[in-house]
Amino acid sequence: MKEDIHPEWYPEAKVICACGNTFSTGATQAEIRTDVCSACHPFFTGEQRIVDTAGQVERFMRRLQRGEEVRSGLQEQREATQAGREADGDAKVKHVFEDEAEEAEVAEPAEE
Repeated sequence: MKEDIHPEWYPEAKVICACGNTFSTGATQAEIRTDVCSACHPFFTGEQRIVDTAGQVERFMRRLQRGEEVRSGLQEQREATQAGREADGDAKVKHVFEDEAEEAEVAEPAEE
């Protein structure tokens, strides 16, 4: 085996997480800093947490918000269109009944 080709081994290397948790392990570095550990990782804690990677969460939330705005605008248009159709439908029904009444009046004097 060649001499001096392996890195130095630290049997008690200190690992420091961004959440403040610290523990020791064997490593080739004396101190290791990490963003997520088993004390704060959602898989181990069971909590629902979104880890933002380069603004992807904000971009998704903006897209979701735009979609809700579009859906609410479409719903308002549907309601306005439905109200207009109902109003037109009532007017058409009244018009048909008025026409039938006029035809009946016109037809009665001819029978006499």
